[in-house]
Amino acid sequence: MDRGNMIEELAQMPGGLNVKRSTIVYKHMRDPALMRYYYGVKMLNLVDKLDISGSSPTDIFIGRFGYPKVFIGPLVPPEFGDTSILGTPEQWRDMSMESIVDMRSKLVRGVHLSNIHDVEKGRIEEQVRDLALAEKPAVADMSFSRKPSIKIALNDEVQPFGPTGEIKQVELYNIKAESKMEALYQDIDAKASTAILELYDKGLQVSKIQQGLSAGLFGIKNQRRFVPTRWSITAVDDTISKDLREEIKQNNPMDVIYAYYNIALDNRWLIFFMPGNWQYESIEAWYPKTIWNENGTDISIYSSYEGYHGRSTYAEIGGCYYAARLAVTEKLKKLGRQGTILILREVHDGYIMPVGVWNVREHVRQTLETEPTVLHGTKEMWDMIAKRLEIPKVNWIANSRILKDLITQRRIIEYVK
Repeated sequence: MDRGNMIEELAQMPGGLNVKRSTIVYKHMRDPALMRYYYGVKMLNLVDKLDISGSSPTDIFIGRFGYPKVFIGPLVPPEFGDTSILGTPEQWRDMSMESIVDMRSKLVRGVHLSNIHDVEKGRIEEQVRDLALAEKPAVADMSFSRKPSIKIALNDEVQPFGPTGEIKQVELYNIKAESKMEALYQDIDAKASTAILELYDKGLQVSKIQQGLSAGLFGIKNQRRFVPTRWSITAVDDTISKDLREEIKQNNPMDVIYAYYNIALDNRWLIFFMPGNWQYESIEAWYPKTIWNENGTDISIYSSYEGYHGRSTYAEIGGCYYAARLAVTEKLKKLGRQGTILILREVHDGYIMPVGVWNVREHVRQTLETEPTVLHGTKEMWDMIAKRLEIPKVNWIANSRILKDLITQRRIIEYVK
């Protein structure tokens, strides 16, 4: 929606343009359209000029439409200083949805059309690489060929950002490369998967590794390319969790049932770690008026499963599956065990706008940091489901391979004494 239409639409609301912004947000926060209007108004000052200067949180965005010719570019806010939190979802766990969207909507995305194979060509391509490689926020001056357009990017795979403008010129200053990233960037003989795993083992945050993969920093020299942001996020989650999965398979199975519970962004998480060899299933129940069930009248339930040897097809529930798998394999490694893992996720109507797949990774991590409830059989599992979740157990069973197996094969009772 352009600025004129945005103002016209707002003027037609009760109270017109005199409506206080806080009223729009807090009184009508469960209305996605009004929430978008509110943040659209906040972005008006970002789209009224042909340039922007600020400290980019080393954040970039690589599009996927038109692949292999895609739009690449940095994300820049109109503020200076330590803006690193804007590009670090690992720090957003305890923030409200409004705070996350408010924070991210100030990031202006610059776009430049490039070929995915042109990572070593062109000035803007070089700037994108350097920014993803940077250790700390870098000062950026970016000018546009026309005024940016107001559009809040909302997607359940990637974190939101604000207006978008076609880059005329961009210059970065005060860049210092992250040393671990730079070493893998200079290693032109290492595969991308090798770089991902080495950086993870050295303690680099997953979000930073994802930016590096997206910017084409890793891989054998003549095979490097830009990777669309949403693909790079899942690729990193998948690569690391597969490696952890094979490692934890060498451990003994869980000897009791652990149940973990948490609420975050009106998502209810109930996660079971059960005795047995590696199996993993994630089930999502989306209430009406949520992003994947916006116009529905009934709860929509989706599930994805893998057995001991993994799966050969892309998960039905998308990138969330791999983000959660990373979190649970991390926990199993810490416990020194393997097991059968079941995630039950209720997405209630307070989750009115998607904020990215990081929500799943970080909130599953957070859930698994809580003190677990130790259960002693399937009856206590059913009691826990009834106590913590609204959806009856019969609905979960109908959509779950693992729960059906528990009923027919009674595996847990064989291990729990």
